[in-house]
Amino acid sequence: MPSSSPKVVWFRNDLRVHDNPALAAACAGGGAVIALYILDDETPGVRPPGGASRWWLHHSLLGLERGLSKLSIPLVLRRGAAGPALQEVVGLSGAGGVCWNRRYDPGGIACDTAIKSSLLDAGVNAESFNGNLLTEPSRVKTGQGSPYRVFTPFWRAARHQISNDAPLPVPGGRREQWRGAAGNQALNDWRLLPGKPDWAAGLKETWVPGEAAARERLEAFLDERLRGYGAARDVPSTAGTSLLSPHLRFGEISPRSIWHAVQHCVGKDESLRPDGEKFLSELGWREFSHHLLFHFPDIGSDNHNARFDGFDWRDDDDALSQWQQGLTGYPVVDAGMRELWATGYMHNRVRMITASFLTKHLRLHWRAGEAWFWDTLVDADIASNVANWQWVAGTGADAAPYFRIFNPILQGEKFDPRGDYVRKWVPELASTPNKYVHKPWEARQIHLTLAGGDPGTAYPAPIVDHREARAAALDAFRSLKDA
Repeated sequence: MPSSSPKVVWFRNDLRVHDNPALAAACAGGGAVIALYILDDETPGVRPPGGASRWWLHHSLLGLERGLSKLSIPLVLRRGAAGPALQEVVGLSGAGGVCWNRRYDPGGIACDTAIKSSLLDAGVNAESFNGNLLTEPSRVKTGQGSPYRVFTPFWRAARHQISNDAPLPVPGGRREQWRGAAGNQALNDWRLLPGKPDWAAGLKETWVPGEAAARERLEAFLDERLRGYGAARDVPSTAGTSLLSPHLRFGEISPRSIWHAVQHCVGKDESLRPDGEKFLSELGWREFSHHLLFHFPDIGSDNHNARFDGFDWRDDDDALSQWQQGLTGYPVVDAGMRELWATGYMHNRVRMITASFLTKHLRLHWRAGEAWFWDTLVDADIASNVANWQWVAGTGADAAPYFRIFNPILQGEKFDPRGDYVRKWVPELASTPNKYVHKPWEARQIHLTLAGGDPGTAYPAPIVDHREARAAALDAFRSLKDA
């Protein structure tokens, strides 16, 4: 390839310069490199980002641009169907090669396969790499050659395939600087940030997107919260988790970088191993989710367990709206939903509680909850979001059985015993005694008895009775089993 022919690095969910195999490959020859990001909201099967993710993407692209500028690599922006957009940039720049890190969702795979074929037909070299997972989903199979459906044996097998190689450094050395034109678009013209009303104030207060922030967050977690992680991760009122999930979702940090950093810490201090192993298993669940989506591409829309196709899901827009707004009358559920709306994030334990409440207490389809999380979570990952919703709903692989119904009262009392989490996000209950903070209706009953009047609290009564809702869900499940 002549030195005047640049290479294009097509960025997607890998917005970083550290440990980026596609970027490293493009820079290896010393020729000019062009970085390209395409906001693809037109290709069939490729799911556009939700509202919270669009906010994050705007700021993450600014961070990527800063990182690339230190390497004298321009970032070119395009919006539209990926195929035509990429072909246009290749044509305008005269690029002789394109590099990218692979995607594993069905829409992304179909898009990339078609693009690679068209590039090769046009005489343009196309190379793809694994930059987003610890293992390739196609390589992790059972002894019979089939994909895993249960996490524990999957993770046992996957761990044997994780490379011990150190993460790739930021590309160094001298390279030509591309000075051509590719008709770059302006990020602000994409209008990824909310206008009026600006609902992103809580996101701004909570998060700093970008690669630099991701690496700082990892260091802080390892220094301050890895020890004790196994227990603290289940307590929503404490800063016990890594909060790396949105950075991973946008590829601002690679799972390989996290893996090796944790292994390094454990290697220096063996007492950290139990917490380190628990944390690494959470990376394993992310891998398992992508494994499932790769091998069972219909799980994005269909029940993995087809028996649930005949389940008696309810259709209740009012109940869905109350759940979305955090007005169910169950404090830990409402706290979680309000945290989500305010910050674009929800504690993992509370995600399970709120998802169980929607699919079992309200008996609404998991797809309704998955769609809401996709739009409101800053870490809305196309594989993990679907897999986790199906897991809680009982319809997925290695799922919690449908008859395992989280009791939101007991869950609140167990994981938020003093009500700190509830009081933060449900201020109507700020003065409620600990005894009643997860069942405020009992305090109301006492007040009515003593005072003989309406307590006038603004917090709503439960929209369903726990025992009745649980019994109805179990009846629906028994009907499915008997059908």
